[in-house]
Amino acid sequence: MTGRHDESPPEHGGGLSHDLPVLARRRMIRLMAGASLLPLVGCTSQETTSAPPSSSASSAGCAEIPEETAGPFPGDGSNGVNVLKESGVVRSDITRSFGDSAGGTAEGVPLTITLTVVDAASGCGTPKQGAAVYVWHCDRDGAYSLYSEGVTEENYLRGVQETDEKGRVTFTSIFPGCYPGRWPHVHFEVYGSLADATAATSITNTSQLAFPEDVCDTVYATDGYGDSVRNLSSLSLEDDGIFSDGHDRQLAAMTGSTADGYTAALTVPV
Repeated sequence: MTGRHDESPPEHGGGLSHDLPVLARRRMIRLMAGASLLPLVGCTSQETTSAPPSSSASSAGCAEIPEETAGPFPGDGSNGVNVLKESGVVRSDITRSFGDSAGGTAEGVPLTITLTVVDAASGCGTPKQGAAVYVWHCDRDGAYSLYSEGVTEENYLRGVQETDEKGRVTFTSIFPGCYPGRWPHVHFEVYGSLADATAATSITNTSQLAFPEDVCDTVYATDGYGDSVRNLSSLSLEDDGIFSDGHDRQLAAMTGSTADGYTAALTVPV
């Protein structure tokens, strides 16, 4: 299933506007889901630690990751720009631009993104080895490479990884900023294979990862995230156009600190 691209384009000076709400199918999926795969996260002002996602969900309590919009900035060829076919997109460190780009580096609090892709039909107990995940998100200023003013010649904060024998992919990145109208998030697409991902074809799932509020507050208190403090103050997970109908299965489990960097982990049933 291909992602929907129904976010508004960037409005510089006023920031990026809202993602539109997802289709009613997502509500049906959530109503059918049982217990959350991930606990809500508690954290302190400087360091956070949460329990790892459960891998013992039964078939009755395991549903696919909620389907979300890919927005207008996917770079997957669906709206003209295609980074997936560029040599170098398969990488774990996505902080730098690659290929024929301007060669910039995204600055911010270090973030490791770990997604574990599992088979929903098997009760989430079977890892999906050999699948592929494409992730992308905005930079510290809320801008998306390839699209936003000032970074159209960059392609940082985008990358593809093939899942290992545990169904995992890991990306080295930076904590994204918060732009007007959207809760801080990371976009991702799941493909059946690395060949499908680099051919930009046969997307199986499109979704988003959300960050816990207290972690966002802690990160945004550091240098360089000034705009994010103001933007986040007018938002909530409960009112976000994407996460408002429930975010339990998309809320990352977080560990780390601003000094050492954070790790965001999420189980992705497909």
